[in-house]
Amino acid sequence: MPNPTAAMLVIGDEILSGRTRDANMHHLAGQLTDIGIDLKEVRVVSDDRAAIIAATRHLSATYTHVFTSGGIGPTHDDITADCIAAAFDVPIDVRDDARSLLQAHYDRSGQELNAARLRMARIPDGATLIENPVSTAPGFTLHNVHVMAGVPSVFQAMVASVLPTLTGGAPLLSRSLPVMRGEGDIAGPLGDFAEDYSDLSVGSYPFQKDGVYGANVVLRGTDAARLDDAMATLTAMFAT
Repeated sequence: MPNPTAAMLVIGDEILSGRTRDANMHHLAGQLTDIGIDLKEVRVVSDDRAAIIAATRHLSATYTHVFTSGGIGPTHDDITADCIAAAFDVPIDVRDDARSLLQAHYDRSGQELNAARLRMARIPDGATLIENPVSTAPGFTLHNVHVMAGVPSVFQAMVASVLPTLTGGAPLLSRSLPVMRGEGDIAGPLGDFAEDYSDLSVGSYPFQKDGVYGANVVLRGTDAARLDDAMATLTAMFAT
């Protein structure tokens, strides 16, 4: 049985402008690989309502899971929650359980739960809250879309809250062999090798070291014995 699939939707003008470097994709990819959910697509969209809604609908219909990051804070440009609600044609409003979490948090810190902060308690109808042990304001899951903050520490905490609730498949394993030859020299035999091991993913990633060109050949698959067999063949192929 094939593994469940996933996509990530990164939301925010600051990512597209280069002002902020996204670290969440790398973290999510590693976490999903470990539990056997295959990340198939990552899409980045601006803080644009129509773009977020369209991307959410397409990705939700295409993959088993969708993970979003960004746009659920207290400011005017944090529109993700509203867009997810619109994507599934459900109402959104302040929800009592989310409000209670925020009220307790701000009471402890001696701050006011003002109108801006209360925006973070607006949850689409039918959604399940995602726990946020870092800063309390929850994310949420609606259908197969998991909506999380963009701040890396919070995103990572929310991912840790969500993953135990998901059913994974076979973890993706990998083997790597550095070959001190240029890609143009290894392309032919490597192509034949990839055909012989078509059940595995075979990738070539070039590098230069001390003026010499080389490539890291990376094999990926879910069967450790098959990977070991392929690695032995690959090593023998480039031993001379």
